[in-house]
Amino acid sequence: MKSTSHKKLHVAVIMDGNGRWARARGLPRIDGHRAGAQAVHRAVEAARELGVGALTLYAFSSDNWKRPPAEVGGLMQLFRAYLKTEKPQCLEHGIRLEVIGRRDRLDPALAATIEETERDTSRGRALHLRLAVDYSARDAILRAASRLDPRFDVTRERFTSLLGQAPDVDLMIRTGGEQRLSDFLLWESAYAELFFTPRMWPDFAREDLESALLEFACRERRFGGVSAPSGNHVIPADVI
Repeated sequence: MKSTSHKKLHVAVIMDGNGRWARARGLPRIDGHRAGAQAVHRAVEAARELGVGALTLYAFSSDNWKRPPAEVGGLMQLFRAYLKTEKPQCLEHGIRLEVIGRRDRLDPALAATIEETERDTSRGRALHLRLAVDYSARDAILRAASRLDPRFDVTRERFTSLLGQAPDVDLMIRTGGEQRLSDFLLWESAYAELFFTPRMWPDFAREDLESALLEFACRERRFGGVSAPSGNHVIPADVI
């Protein structure tokens, strides 16, 4: 299965279920997050091989600061370790890594590692990997609105450019069985196709991504228009 269209998909994933995965095995929650980091590696590799253009992963929401300090600290250590471990792979395979969300509340050493990783991988063109850390879609929308110049007409295109450099989301995946967006890419997902799976994130594999992409390819995206005449539905060429 490989994308053959010049228009590559933007896939976003709410990576849910690490804690429940660990609890079901009698393990501490941090072990679930470690297993989740391994699932991130698999998902990035699969997305690149399957021809996905952009992959945005919800790693840490702004509301996650409410979790116990020990868990938050462990997550931040895992995130920094992931950046250091995965950067050579990103460089080898042409993956551009970008972090979206606030940085003023992150440890300075982590913020410096983010900037270094972004700079060193900026020429990657095979896949645009975006990690959402200390991210809130509603806060991102408010920040973009505050940057608008009142002297000029506001357009959707202008507003979208203030939110980042990725195209609108085509496919939104949420693991773990929950069925909500949880303040993730609300503007960019206006016409995204939604795919919910009970699979816990640490168990998410290439086959699960393939399944989501195949279902996406069979859906009819009307963007507010009307259905195609009976018998004339065409499966999108983005995913084959």
